[in-house]
Amino acid sequence: MSIDDAIKQMTDIIKAVCAGAEVKVAKMSDEEARLSVYAPAADMQAIKDATFMPAMDLLNNDGMDVQVFVYDKDAPPLKG
Repeated sequence: MSIDDAIKQMTDIIKAVCAGAEVKVAKMSDEEARLSVYAPAADMQAIKDATFMPAMDLLNNDGMDVQVFVYDKDAPPLKG
């Protein structure tokens, strides 16, 4: 499996839980990616729950480290 396949698999899971979620992908290497997911607060936990085991399986079975970070799309941006 390629990192692109792993990203697609995880994105499909996220979209199945919350069709309106926005997914931003950052590929770190051929084996690692970070998915930043922006979704309504009500869907955040469901996305986390749905992606946890598939992410662990990708890591343990395929050596693909796909990290999923879920954010409230309606939260105001942090000021720094």
